Amino acid sequence: MTKARQKKTSPKSGDGRKADPMRLVSGNKMIAEGALAAGCRFFAGYPITPSSEIMEYLAQKMPRIGGKFIQMEDEIASMGAVIGASLAGAKAMTATSGPGFSLMQEHIGYAAMAEVPCVIANVMRSGPSTGLPTKTSQGDFMQARFGSHGDIPAIALVPESPIECFHLTVRAFNLAEEYRTPVVLLSDEVNAHMRENVPMKIELEAEIRERREPEVPPSWYKHYPEEVMVRDRPMAVFGEGYRFHVTGLTHDHEGFPSSKRDQIIDCHTHLVDKVRRNAHRIAAAEKYRMREAKIVIVAAGSAARSAKEAVKMLRNMRIKIGLFRPITMWPFPKKQLQEAVGRKAKAVLVVEQNFGQMAVIVRYYMPRRMPVVHLNQVDGELIEPEKIIAKVTELY
Repeated sequence: MTKARQKKTSPKSGDGRKADPMRLVSGNKMIAEGALAAGCRFFAGYPITPSSEIMEYLAQKMPRIGGKFIQMEDEIASMGAVIGASLAGAKAMTATSGPGFSLMQEHIGYAAMAEVPCVIANVMRSGPSTGLPTKTSQGDFMQARFGSHGDIPAIALVPESPIECFHLTVRAFNLAEEYRTPVVLLSDEVNAHMRENVPMKIELEAEIRERREPEVPPSWYKHYPEEVMVRDRPMAVFGEGYRFHVTGLTHDHEGFPSSKRDQIIDCHTHLVDKVRRNAHRIAAAEKYRMREAKIVIVAAGSAARSAKEAVKMLRNMRIKIGLFRPITMWPFPKKQLQEAVGRKAKAVLVVEQNFGQMAVIVRYYMPRRMPVVHLNQVDGELIEPEKIIAKVTELY
């Protein structure tokens, strides 16, 4: 007696086509894969919960593709190595959490002043100080903008899912190269360790931006050109015949320290303007079920996932509510928020896992007539949809 041969079938999508093969992956791993897809070939870091899996994955992958991985003695040295690698021509990144991010601030300011592209993944955890290393938080929103002293450009992206961790990491590298500045990816512990199905082959949402090379001979090259150019400046590589000076001091167009008033103004204005003038290009947000919304929830990152579930449940209860999710925390998508809220909404509810960092921003951009209510949770656990629903029913 012969056994009947079992026919192997592939799962079908809703329209009858073969579904794309999927895999179960965490947010941290998707950050690492996004970095590799973007062309990152240098990682320096120091292990810290809950970001360590990014480092561990890249420690395995980097040598196999000709990249360089190095574990440094601390986060300060890690950021210094990233800056050096970027100046030497590599797309470079590090990953950390709140305490390490605090230690990196001086070097992040240096990279901003020297206009060195690099990416910092900050997987937020509860603080301050050591706080709750294994618990989630969104306490670093303001630190990503104001952590370094002085007026520096700030670009920070906030993913809500593992697949978005991949795409926003790619975008972080693109923005770093386009604006020659450090870019922060603000993930969090829930997002880092949550596993979801993602396609085996992920289609890139944007082209990979490579570093723009100089179009002039070395003798003509100026690392900080005089012409008004707030984005996409060329950047030479150390060791390829181009000589230029790099300093954290206020500098002239050749990179040398300067105390001349006009050069000081030019230097600092350029640093701020290259992000401020292009905020409309950088800022991004998602609007979810905003049609005729009387109450607008504003939430980002993993908190937005709970808010999105709450919106679904409230809409089933015939409560007109919508979600506005900032994808870029900095520059904050203020115009998109103002358009989303409009004149029909009667209240804005800011949901976040801190004591009100994003609520301060939202209040600043809302008209005085608009009530801005805050719902926070700081116990290290993800905020529940039911808690959001209870707050909305009070307001509606």
